[in-house]
Amino acid sequence: MAVILGPFSSLELEKYGEGLLTEKPRVVSVLCSILERSVQKNEKLVRASKMKDVITMFHASEAPALSITKYIERIFKYSSCSNSCFVVAYIYMERFLQRTGTCLTSLNVHRLLITSILVAAKYMDDDCYSNGYYAKVGGLSIGEMNNLEMTFLLSLDFKLHVTMEMFGKYCQQLEDVGGHRVGHFIITKTFQTLKDDWTK
Repeated sequence: MAVILGPFSSLELEKYGEGLLTEKPRVVSVLCSILERSVQKNEKLVRASKMKDVITMFHASEAPALSITKYIERIFKYSSCSNSCFVVAYIYMERFLQRTGTCLTSLNVHRLLITSILVAAKYMDDDCYSNGYYAKVGGLSIGEMNNLEMTFLLSLDFKLHVTMEMFGKYCQQLEDVGGHRVGHFIITKTFQTLKDDWTK
């Protein structure tokens, strides 16, 4: 998938490892911020509504000790995937949450992250590490990684294509969040649907 980088240069989507970028790109920092705020807002919503979240195999019995930021930074450091994969992975995560009716929380965000980035890397990049390698990076067994990937793909109905228009839309939203302009939409849009469903 070709990616036009020019209009979204502030996200630093240049491919890591090619000498163009040696530190954590802006897109990773912005994604960390979005996911952390999403988890906080969603867990507050779940507590306030007194509704039980939809439990999937992505849910852990307790929240991992490693923060979302540290976890994404670890994936970035060791995966060597293109930085555009983080945008595509975020698109995949939203698709999964919308299709399954699941709420993003501290119990499922880590497994959804490693799985969505793995799937995005396989779809986007010419070279990609194996599931076994990603399992080690994500702190999972190879069996868990394989099962998570297949469950994720089935939930998306194997529809992984992202149009240039969709990619550009999400890049713009990420830039807006990074610039503190209109971040509310991207953070809450998926989960407002859940809230509406609960109150019907």
